[in-house]
Amino acid sequence: MKIAITGANSSVGMNLLAQVDQQPDLHFIAGVRSESARQALPDSPQIASLCIRYDDVDALAESLDGADCVVHLAGILIEGKQSKYREANVDATRSVIDAAKRIGAKHVVFISVVGADSKSSNAYFRSKGEAEDIVAASGLSATVIRTPILLGPGTAGASALVNAARNPKAKALGGGHYKMRPLDIDDLNTAIFNACKSQAPGFASYELVGPEAIAYCDLITKTARKINPDSTLTVGSIPIGFTKLMAAITSTLKGGGFTPTVIEVITQDEEVSHNGFAELGVTLTSLDRTIEKILEQ
Repeated sequence: MKIAITGANSSVGMNLLAQVDQQPDLHFIAGVRSESARQALPDSPQIASLCIRYDDVDALAESLDGADCVVHLAGILIEGKQSKYREANVDATRSVIDAAKRIGAKHVVFISVVGADSKSSNAYFRSKGEAEDIVAASGLSATVIRTPILLGPGTAGASALVNAARNPKAKALGGGHYKMRPLDIDDLNTAIFNACKSQAPGFASYELVGPEAIAYCDLITKTARKINPDSTLTVGSIPIGFTKLMAAITSTLKGGGFTPTVIEVITQDEEVSHNGFAELGVTLTSLDRTIEKILEQ
């Protein structure tokens, strides 16, 4: 089987590609936007790496040609001057779906986010929801997987968590009292591979979250105690309202970056009505073990 991955240089993409030795029956088309990103991808005879673009469906289809399954990871949380939610999250998804149709892909896996909703007042969540709607309306056999904060090698969530846990003066937005459902990135990898291999007919959408709900401040102190069992770390508070105001000013001046929209995403409770781990064939890794794996890196 051949799997095409967009956004292959993302933490999820790099983690998937790092498992090629354990997936001898799979070959990959690893798509990225730049040559520097392509050079950073793992070197393996099972991986064909190439630069792709999303504003030319013909060229994109040519790049993805031969793939049995397309895994769409590409997207952004933080906008820049040249990269906006509409183009990166919505239009790019439409291009990937159009390309998947042209090459006759048997299945599409789209990685979304808990909270995605095309009617959301939050621009990021709205863009991811609109992208989901495109996949759902495509007529292709497809699986959408909504994820929470991901913890594992190369993830921004793991880096921020460990840095906070090692900081005796750690602070978090609003004191970090928002609820999270941290997911081990290896569990997401399992779900993606299972979806690609099963190629279930029709469209299905799942929320895949970790086994434990925990406030971010408690996650930090839990990690700190893994580092030092005698830790008495107390997480301080960064005022959310003031931070949003400053983010609005600086992001307007810079044309992107850390915005009030991003702050809303970070501080929203990760709540789900049903955890789809069983349907996706995943045995969830305990939060304790996930933290231990991060610290073993």
